[in-house]
Amino acid sequence: MPCYVGLDASKRTTKICVLDEKGRVLREGSVESDPKAIAGFLRGEGRRYARVGMEAWSLAPWLYAGLARAGLPIICIEARHAHAVLNATRANKTDKNDARGIADIMRTGIYKTVHIKTPASQQARALIAVRKLLKSKSLDVENGIGATLLVFGLKLKSGARSTYERRVRRLMVRDGFLKGLIEPLLSVRKRVLEEMDSFEDRLKVMAAEDPVCRRLMTAPAVGAVTALTFRAAVDVPGRFVRSRDVAAHFGLTPKANQSGEMDRQGGISKRGDAGVRVALFMSAMYQLRPGAKPSSLKTWGEAVAARRGRMKALLAIARRLAVILHRMWVTDTDFRWTAETT
Repeated sequence: MPCYVGLDASKRTTKICVLDEKGRVLREGSVESDPKAIAGFLRGEGRRYARVGMEAWSLAPWLYAGLARAGLPIICIEARHAHAVLNATRANKTDKNDARGIADIMRTGIYKTVHIKTPASQQARALIAVRKLLKSKSLDVENGIGATLLVFGLKLKSGARSTYERRVRRLMVRDGFLKGLIEPLLSVRKRVLEEMDSFEDRLKVMAAEDPVCRRLMTAPAVGAVTALTFRAAVDVPGRFVRSRDVAAHFGLTPKANQSGEMDRQGGISKRGDAGVRVALFMSAMYQLRPGAKPSSLKTWGEAVAARRGRMKALLAIARRLAVILHRMWVTDTDFRWTAETT
């Protein structure tokens, strides 16, 4: 008789529920959130497991890989979808009830799977995330310095990153108390920027060594960061049946709210990876700059801007660029800078 397992995992413990094909609870328990502990709980009972399900979250790739190596039919399901089903079927939200609900989802087969990123993709995403964190912290320090100076009536003028320290020191040159506040912040900023530059170099090397990224970078305004962000997020291009599905996956298609006679079209859905969306939008902004290199994509985008306005044109270019990059990847072709004529 096939059995179905639900895992409700947290950082420390994982609640486990095993159901039979009729929905009866065969076994429940709690173990450490470790693939070996979970596999050990499920073994030794002589049961045949048809599906083992868990929700997608930050620890899911590690647990998934370990359970797959243990020979368990593990499935990672979409958290939002699972949350909606559990809300509809469970009166009280407890870890035990969630594990039972996930097991029931496995038994009924009403679930949406989530793609588990490959190790290479996880490494790239981690590198991009750390770079983004360092950039965010450097901006936080700069904002803190600006706010502290403003308390004393000192207004820091905007300028290049290379002249930032000089502009700050010029303002606090005669104030010893202020200097004691700002100097440590300048030291922190300098170290954070040094580490960020180091991660920038590592990111560029990773993109240069990857054949897919090198191909993606032949497209206009697609540098190392955009190429690696897109490559890591898509990971396996074959999981998208159509290239235009990529744009929808990253939330670049308009929202629709239709019911009976009502049919409203809104802004983009903003679903999926926000980092990819930002990277593609930045590339689109570069496309519409006056000095950008001419291309078929730029010409098309300018025509959209003339008809619909700049903002809609930027979104349209970002959406089309996502489709083009996926197509380049699938067909192993570089970007065509001029439109083909037939």
